[in-house]
Amino acid sequence: MAKEIWDYQSGIKAFIARKIDDEGTVEELTNDVMWAAIKSRDNFANKSAEFSWICGIAKHKVIDYYRKKKLKTILFSISPRFEEIADEALSPERDVLKNELKDEIKAAFNEISEGYANILRLKYVQGLKTNTIAKLMNITIKAVEGQLKRAKIKFQKNWSYDRKNFITNNNKTDV
Repeated sequence: MAKEIWDYQSGIKAFIARKIDDEGTVEELTNDVMWAAIKSRDNFANKSAEFSWICGIAKHKVIDYYRKKKLKTILFSISPRFEEIADEALSPERDVLKNELKDEIKAAFNEISEGYANILRLKYVQGLKTNTIAKLMNITIKAVEGQLKRAKIKFQKNWSYDRKNFITNNNKTDV
């Protein structure tokens, strides 16, 4: 059975490549889709062609990919409030994912210095403007902007939400 499913790999890869323009991501999602199809093979009810069923799995994986990408993009750019982001960006399973997201954010905050965590909280949790933060911290606006940039970089390096899923899905430890 599993060999038959792997026969669809090139077609599934092409299907995903039409929706995502990053070869590495296409490869990763193709493998995820193929393994998901193998794991859920018993759920296939023969109501459609097997390839169509696997394309349905691929469609959901692509949607999940864009949902995570949107969440990461929004996280530090459009909306400063994590709670609002989670409410707007997540689908029906949002409560579980929102709690998971909160845990990941807290973990990433715990991994960076208190100064960086504080400036990120002021900007993105409390929603303060850069000039207000500068006044509160008694530093220049340029200093705030520089600290925010460095803090974002540190936070992103410690952000494990997608890395953890990648490691789990690919059994790798060198991400």
